[in-house]
Amino acid sequence: MNFISHSRRDFFRIGAVGGLSLPYLLKNEAHGALKHYETTEGVAKNVIHVYLPGGMAAQESWDPKPFAPLEYRGPFRAIDTKVPGLQFSETMKNMANVADKVTVIHSMTHGEAAHERGTHNMFTGYKPSPAIKYPSFGAVVSHELGTRKGLPPYVTIPTQPNEHAGTGYLNSKYGSFGLGSDPASANFKVRDLSLPDGISADRFARRRSILDTVERNFNEIQNSGQLSAMTSFYSDAYNMISSPEAQSAFDISKESEKNTERYGNNQAGMRMLLARRLVESGVRLVTLTYGGWDHHNNIETAFGAKNGPELDQALAALISDLDERGMLDETLVMVSSEFGRTPKINKNAGRDHWPRVFSTLLAGGGIKRGYVYGSSDAFATEPEENPMSVPDFATTVYNQIGITADKELMAPGERPIEIVDGGRVITDILSKGI
Repeated sequence: MNFISHSRRDFFRIGAVGGLSLPYLLKNEAHGALKHYETTEGVAKNVIHVYLPGGMAAQESWDPKPFAPLEYRGPFRAIDTKVPGLQFSETMKNMANVADKVTVIHSMTHGEAAHERGTHNMFTGYKPSPAIKYPSFGAVVSHELGTRKGLPPYVTIPTQPNEHAGTGYLNSKYGSFGLGSDPASANFKVRDLSLPDGISADRFARRRSILDTVERNFNEIQNSGQLSAMTSFYSDAYNMISSPEAQSAFDISKESEKNTERYGNNQAGMRMLLARRLVESGVRLVTLTYGGWDHHNNIETAFGAKNGPELDQALAALISDLDERGMLDETLVMVSSEFGRTPKINKNAGRDHWPRVFSTLLAGGGIKRGYVYGSSDAFATEPEENPMSVPDFATTVYNQIGITADKELMAPGERPIEIVDGGRVITDILSKGI
């Protein structure tokens, strides 16, 4: 058998004769060159991303420095956890009791000290670029794995927290379903999940049938990705409105009073409780935010009076609840913030921005239990052992979800972009038994 080699120019010439345009050929050439891997569900079939906006201080939470001078160690004492040799701040007393279920990363590091840029890093796995917007974890999961059990694959509680939690260069149909209301509110109601006043179920079904016909014909005439995204969005919304299962998933009032008290009847508690309900029902990834952690002033009061205790109670309840239900091994809980805080307490009794070293926490989804990865130095100035980069962190998270992080997706301009560029899976934190 003889194989004939054709140059790129030959293909363009043949395409022109056959009526194929140069842009069409370039587009197909770009798609053909994509680095592609099949995506299937990984060990972590669900993800709950707990994001703490503002920059949480590791010294006051997961990485206290009890032997440092007072101006470095801060106002709280260190307490022992269930993991020998691991201490948390006294603000995390409930988490200390479930430390044997989590991996703490003490050596997270990047170079972005501005909130927006640090947030971009921790939601996308990329440094910010003026040339392109990168998709968030949730958008990539939505793109790669799609819907499950009639529920949106990506939900944000209470709303999309920032632009970096969006779809980036991906189609808008992969964006999050934001609740539009806080589950801790007395009048909590999920936006767009109920029929408008005066619209019966029969009338709703007739309207949907008519709209489906109109949209189908319109899309045939106007073959637009944006129109397709809108159609997909409204179709998903219709399915949720008409689905008793979807309605039930978002109905936090179905939880027992005992469980509500366990999590805490406050923002942290109700957001995490609802996140558990959603992944239990079929949502693939939930991102929730809690608190404000930009503590430049009086960190003792700002951290210790409300933020710390509420987070501690709710997060410990979430991890324990998932474990008791047999869900933790397949649910990855990821706790992150855009950066850490300065080693030394400032003149206002607070800490300033510090991206050179901080802590993140992972639990479940094939992550080791009772493990500490990396370390910061004695003053929390920089990593001392095993620095964890943002690409490595993101690549490891995607690996557990079942997504190969260097897979290329197509950005505008027919530009192939890796989901994460240059990261590696940190196998040290993975449970070998799962």
